[in-house]
Amino acid sequence: MSDPVIATLAASPPRRWTGTVMLSFLGGLLIYLALSVPFSAPQVILILCGLFVLFAASRLLAATAQVIELTQTELRVKDGVVLAKLADITKVERGAFAFKPSNGFLVSTKESGPRRWSLGMYWCFSRRIGVGGVTGAPQSKGMAEAIAVLIAERDLKNKD
Repeated sequence: MSDPVIATLAASPPRRWTGTVMLSFLGGLLIYLALSVPFSAPQVILILCGLFVLFAASRLLAATAQVIELTQTELRVKDGVVLAKLADITKVERGAFAFKPSNGFLVSTKESGPRRWSLGMYWCFSRRIGVGGVTGAPQSKGMAEAIAVLIAERDLKNKD
């Protein structure tokens, strides 16, 4: 973790709080709806769904406190979780039709990594890593461009 950081990606505070408040409101509304009518079997499902959404809101608030960093050698979370080594990245997709998070980008790797999901920040599935969600568009665009430049430099060195 001694590499200098080229780019960072953090959650946008308004998006972070809006998402958390909306999920909390939805969870509370589901529980209120379940408890406001005489008891029946579907109420249990509504209560469970409401509790799950409240749990997701707390996870969103915790996950969006993370910062994703790009160094010369890896894409990582500030707490030390390595999302991808730069040598393993094959391409970066930011297009409108790419299967990517909102305001984010998709990284394709040579080898499969462990499955991970940090609500609102990133997901890792097979050879794809989606970065973004509640992040700001300018930050994620800058990081995607920096990764593309680092990949191009790496490929140019390997070609010689």
